[in-house]
Amino acid sequence: MSDMNSILAPGMLVAHPDHPEWGTGQVQSVVGQRITVNFPETGKIVIDGARIPLTLVSLGQTPF
Repeated sequence: MSDMNSILAPGMLVAHPDHPEWGTGQVQSVVGQRITVNFPETGKIVIDGARIPLTLVSLGQTPF
């Protein structure tokens, strides 16, 4: 897991570096290296944190 992904927790807002069209997603869960993120246009995506370094957008929650 990348250093940035290791600090992620539910409620944080993130972006996928390879898919900016997905917009800002909210972290739903972090289990080991599997990060579940709910993106407003794409829905829930499970991301392999060992392969994809997500970009932290915000520490807090905002409604979609």
